[in-house]
Amino acid sequence: MAIIIDDTCRVFTLQTKNSTYQMKADAQDVLLHTYYGEKTDNSDKSLLFYQADRGFSGNPYELGKIDRTYSLDSLSQEYSSFGTGDYRITSLRVQNGDGSQAAQLRYTGYCVQKGKYGIVGMPAVYADDEEAQTLVIRLEDSCSGMEVELYYGVLDELDVITRAVRITNQGTQDIVLKKAASMNLDWEYGDFQWISFYGRHGMEMNFQREGIHHGIQAIGSVRGSSSHQYNPFVILCEKGADETMGSCYGFTFVYSGEFLIEAEKDQIDRTRLICGIHPDNFSWTLHGGDTFWVPEVIMTHSGNGIGKVSRNLHKAIREHICRGEWKDRQRPVLINNWEATYFTFTGEKLIAIAKEAKRLGIELFVLDDGWYGKREDDSTGLGERFPNEEKLGCTLKELAERIVAEGMQFGIWLEPEGISEDSDLYRCHPDWAVGIPGRKPCLSRGQLILDFSRKDVQDFIIERLSELLGGIPVTYVKWDCNRAICDKFSGMLDAGRQGEFSHRYVRGLYRGLEKLTETFPGILFESCGGGGGRFDAGMLYYMPQIWGSDTTDAIERLSIQYGASFGYPVSAMGTHVSTVPNHQTGRVTPLSTRGCMAMAGTFGYELDISRLTPEEKTEIKEQISTFKKYYNLIQRGDYYRIFSPLEGTCTVWEIADPSGGEALLSAVYHHVQANPVPVRVKVQGLKDEAGYQLFLTEDFKEKYPGKRRPYGFGPGEVISGAALRQFGLVIPEAVNGFQAWQIYVKECPYPSTHPK
Repeated sequence: MAIIIDDTCRVFTLQTKNSTYQMKADAQDVLLHTYYGEKTDNSDKSLLFYQADRGFSGNPYELGKIDRTYSLDSLSQEYSSFGTGDYRITSLRVQNGDGSQAAQLRYTGYCVQKGKYGIVGMPAVYADDEEAQTLVIRLEDSCSGMEVELYYGVLDELDVITRAVRITNQGTQDIVLKKAASMNLDWEYGDFQWISFYGRHGMEMNFQREGIHHGIQAIGSVRGSSSHQYNPFVILCEKGADETMGSCYGFTFVYSGEFLIEAEKDQIDRTRLICGIHPDNFSWTLHGGDTFWVPEVIMTHSGNGIGKVSRNLHKAIREHICRGEWKDRQRPVLINNWEATYFTFTGEKLIAIAKEAKRLGIELFVLDDGWYGKREDDSTGLGERFPNEEKLGCTLKELAERIVAEGMQFGIWLEPEGISEDSDLYRCHPDWAVGIPGRKPCLSRGQLILDFSRKDVQDFIIERLSELLGGIPVTYVKWDCNRAICDKFSGMLDAGRQGEFSHRYVRGLYRGLEKLTETFPGILFESCGGGGGRFDAGMLYYMPQIWGSDTTDAIERLSIQYGASFGYPVSAMGTHVSTVPNHQTGRVTPLSTRGCMAMAGTFGYELDISRLTPEEKTEIKEQISTFKKYYNLIQRGDYYRIFSPLEGTCTVWEIADPSGGEALLSAVYHHVQANPVPVRVKVQGLKDEAGYQLFLTEDFKEKYPGKRRPYGFGPGEVISGAALRQFGLVIPEAVNGFQAWQIYVKECPYPSTHPK
């Protein structure tokens, strides 16, 4: 059993394959957090707590004259609340009917459910009844009648525990939520560092590691989405932990809106981590009987380093967040016309690109921005859903059918959340655009954004897109959103409820995505928020892949995809081969390097294929063949970060089959040196006792005549998995700038001459 309960001592222990999580309801009915970490027994860990009188840390009234060592300000709590003696960052802050801001949560009971809980209208981990159990613990504030239910989903084989919170007003007076977190986690001891991911448009997911210091540190977003600037995912680890060693914790917020993850080391060196909806510009009124769900957090622990945390989360997202036909179905290699044409194209130009792409083995043509209304630049036409037939030279249906007739699948770009002032939709419904009455709205990319908190807007978009997608032979949709949200106001909300706007927007977006993906299960939806501006597990619940960044430069992508790999699987990352000089950086990188980087994702092309040389076209054919050959390994294998792009001369990553039967090593030189030191890689995820052969994925002798054979790559040579792990192999030297290599490792029998 994954959930073990000692009713006598009121101790709750959650056991996964390699970790233990424990709570206890104490004599004062306070729910204490007692342990989370390496797997251990079910004994009451609160017995090891040390309590002392901490000056100016108040005591509950019942104990104030008896025991000054008991204080909410110094106890490890499971779900903390503001205003009743805990002065640290807290999970919950409410405003009661009398104006007070206090909640005294006390334990009232629990229940255990078979399977994994769900959240109506919100994304969450799902699992079969045999794969998971759910624990629900009830807390109550007796003065207000507010009930707080803490939900725990335990997927023991994955080493994953999920948390969500449901808050219900069981009283007669209104309660206003001012802050509502999904989780609170307290550590009694430990000197932690945290890893977070920051960035900007075009340069997302930058790795950052720093110590948890006294005071408060936080990442978050108030931009209406999870944002380019900070990703809703962090890792806490002990000092010295690396990819393979040390205690580490991963936390992924399954939400696409405004979030806050904050950490505090307190006066007695205890650490608290809180994750939830960002409280700035958030409030939610609960009338009597109303309920509010706080979104879910995925948690995992590993005693074997950061890499295992990543692989746990990859598997959880790949198998228990992503849904639908395309969850496991092989995704087509695509070509997108954006960097080939931008807004300037004709139907004949698009068909020419599609024809040439088909000859090279590409399977899906994607029509990007500029196909509708008067859309010739960023400032016009957004919000129109009617094709520009003059520009296309035909109807959209005819264009799609002609491309399909060439043996290609057809995909289309949409930006359903945006609207231009110069559009018929805006002229008919100016109130549908987000803005504050009496104030000029803030423009971003020359455009406004539709109020998805409104049901009439949601219904309109669902209806219009259903009509569009149902009328053409489309198998792929790129769903883009190219601006952040400000001027937060909805004409459908009362003055006292404007703080609900941001969360209602996200819930409205989720409703639209749920309806459309249900209606069109055969369409592969890809999320894009100006690239990586909405790269989160919440979006992956509706769309199994996300365009990683608007930067297509292979060398810049090294750090972007490196950062994303800590929390998200390869199968979730939209990655393309683009032209050179790169349109964002001007950098020239070999086609083989661009292909290598793009294969660490869903794989596709974004260039004018008709302008390539015959040699380049041949190489593209080879790239596609290589990608398809290793597709299952790349998309479903265990991911290992070997060498970081932030140090050294060469970035190396590996994807290994979970059985240890094969692996694919990829290496990109981001800094070329004269007379270089050999780059030696210790291969992970293989079987020590098994024999392996090594293969370069391209013909070294043919491409680089006269060059010495790379060390260790002889025909028929077999080496043990133990040797590859302990001694390692040397990556061939760079023979040109930004050289990339791919090395395939395959299990094979030892030759009869092999020494015993």
